Amino acid sequence: MTSRMETAPRLVDIELVRHWLYWGLAWLTVFDGSQCGGAAAHATLTDDGRKGYAAGDHQSPVKRVIIWSTRPCRWTSRLSGGARQHIEQGAVTGGYKADRATVIKLLNEALATEIICVLRYKRHYFMASGINAQGIAAEFAEHANQELAHIDALAQRIVQLDGEPDFSPVELVQRAHSEYVAAGSLVDMMREDLVAERIAIESYRDMISYIEHDDPTTRRVLEEILAVEEEHADDLSALLKGADAGH
Repeated sequence: MTSRMETAPRLVDIELVRHWLYWGLAWLTVFDGSQCGGAAAHATLTDDGRKGYAAGDHQSPVKRVIIWSTRPCRWTSRLSGGARQHIEQGAVTGGYKADRATVIKLLNEALATEIICVLRYKRHYFMASGINAQGIAAEFAEHANQELAHIDALAQRIVQLDGEPDFSPVELVQRAHSEYVAAGSLVDMMREDLVAERIAIESYRDMISYIEHDDPTTRRVLEEILAVEEEHADDLSALLKGADAGH
């Protein structure tokens, strides 16, 4: 006789374990309403699900879970209600922090600046002549096309802000930040284009600084345009240095 009593191994009720796993998985698949201001989602099993389980069909119990009653979260309700108000304003919601009228005004000034840049680059492209003019003219044409893309981006953003892009030629030069200078020689053309690009760079930096974090979308549009304008300035600076070295 041993000093310690030998005990028979405990038998595990497999069906009971399956039962608890079954219901545990079921409830885990249901959204926990306590995380959403007390809103609740309820689940139950269909009659077919109960019968199937009783008959020994224990596969994929989660598929037999159905949500029969849900209530929206409180914060979701607030967002939905705010989005439905002033729906005619499109992308402009109650969370828009910037002064929309001022932003639209600045964007229209940038739009006018880009239009002037396209006109100037187009003239320089067609009027470029002399030694190495072909390569420089191609640069003018590329810049003009990129400025056209800027026009589209600015106009689209103005419309998104429930504004109207101003394409009127009346007072176009007054609205623009840069000037339209025809220039004569190829070197003068590059120089005037470089001056205009530097003015545009400073203008976009000022606009970005003004907007800061109040209008992330407009800021991103302006930052993308600024990056291209900086590339234009670098291109023109390199061309001018090459032209000066050739003399």
